[in-house]
Amino acid sequence: MMSTLLFAALCAGADTPDYPSPPREFRAVWVATVANIDWPSKKGLSAKQQQQELLTILDQCKQYGLNAVILQVRPMCDALYESKLEPWSEYLTGQLGKSPGYDPLAFAIKEAHARGLELHTWFNPYRAHHPSATSPIPDHHIVKKRPDLAPRYGKHHWLVPTSPEVQEHSLSVFLDVVRRYDIDGIHMDDYFYPYKEKSADGKLIPFPDEDSWQAYQKSGGKLSRDDWRRDAVNQFVERLYRETKKLKPHAKVGISPFGIWRPGYPPGIQGFDQFAELYADARLWLNRGWIDYWTPQLYWSSKQERQSYPKLLAWWASENTQKRHLWPGIATYRVGSDPTIWPANELAQQIRTTRTQPGASGNVHFSMKSLQRNTDGVTDLVTKLYAEPALVPASPWLGKTPPDKPTVRRLDSNKGLWLEIQPANKEVHLQVVRQQVGEKWHIDIVPVDQAKSWYSDKTPSRVVVTSIDRVGLESEAVELKP
Repeated sequence: MMSTLLFAALCAGADTPDYPSPPREFRAVWVATVANIDWPSKKGLSAKQQQQELLTILDQCKQYGLNAVILQVRPMCDALYESKLEPWSEYLTGQLGKSPGYDPLAFAIKEAHARGLELHTWFNPYRAHHPSATSPIPDHHIVKKRPDLAPRYGKHHWLVPTSPEVQEHSLSVFLDVVRRYDIDGIHMDDYFYPYKEKSADGKLIPFPDEDSWQAYQKSGGKLSRDDWRRDAVNQFVERLYRETKKLKPHAKVGISPFGIWRPGYPPGIQGFDQFAELYADARLWLNRGWIDYWTPQLYWSSKQERQSYPKLLAWWASENTQKRHLWPGIATYRVGSDPTIWPANELAQQIRTTRTQPGASGNVHFSMKSLQRNTDGVTDLVTKLYAEPALVPASPWLGKTPPDKPTVRRLDSNKGLWLEIQPANKEVHLQVVRQQVGEKWHIDIVPVDQAKSWYSDKTPSRVVVTSIDRVGLESEAVELKP
């Protein structure tokens, strides 16, 4: 028979713990669904095939040492989850509006959490239809239902960001997911106003918001047209952050803007001007703290002086006045594209650069397919850099009270160590188990459900357990001395 002897906490209140803790580093990957870039591998797979592909991705994330997945769930005013607001995504079944027979987001959350991975949902706030889509557009899709809100722009359809109805619709879509799903975060990329498209004769196509611009002017609006566009995007970003926190404070809000705010910032940097071209005042959002994590797409080599990775990273860190998380995006997909500036070691060096930059604490890889391909051995290098398990950095502005310490019971076994670890409250989602064997410590980061019956084949002299809540705060320790 197994005993249920309860061991008391011996380490609580120690100023300097004499046991190690895992590093804090965000290690994430984007899983893109638009055009079936990463998942599903193609349209029309069965539910079982889709689920198996997703399980393989999550298992690989764990194998590579990652601790978070950013899954694209709204590529073009569609849904990779059960929604009453927008139709099922074509990238699942091959037909816009057709159910895949299960809820992919619910499945992804459950399986990610079972592996100790955070699951963040990635939305495109304004893209309404993508040129890779080929199935008929159903009448209840916004392109058909409200063509005035989603006009054609070049090869795309795009929501009009200055329309109050557009803002309300997209905000409702985001918050519907926040409200109904156990997500760890919501995420937007660099697509606000679209990158400019050209007509067949090479001329720039003006964005089709003339009607709303005229209405704004007639109502007495005083902003210039560019400032009017930026102001609309600013309002959406601020509202999204504020409303998300009302619904689910622990759900992190992240944005991944184009990596350069404006040419000349910092001095010597050249390139695309998102402030002027996409009407994205990314620096303002960071300065105001309208995000919990900031993931600028720093998709350049350290050798490219005009778009230098370390220079841009340092500049964004200097702009992080609210001390939010800085987790830059890195171009894993570019490894091997030019062996002189993109060997695998360049990406590894960028991870090391991030680790030495004050204020930065992680990276996001674009994208999963690049890690799966392991070009030039890049994934092998990444896995070595991520060999030691890491916790996602804590977000103390989202919660100030650490969780209570867990209840730990040691169960009798003929060999090894068998523990039953119970969280003190529902906000706990991970348990950290440290085992000392001789002079060496072994650390495991264990999902809550798995910790309820946890086995190790080691024979440690000390065991120290702590709980981690949804914002990353850590409890006092419970120590077992066998």
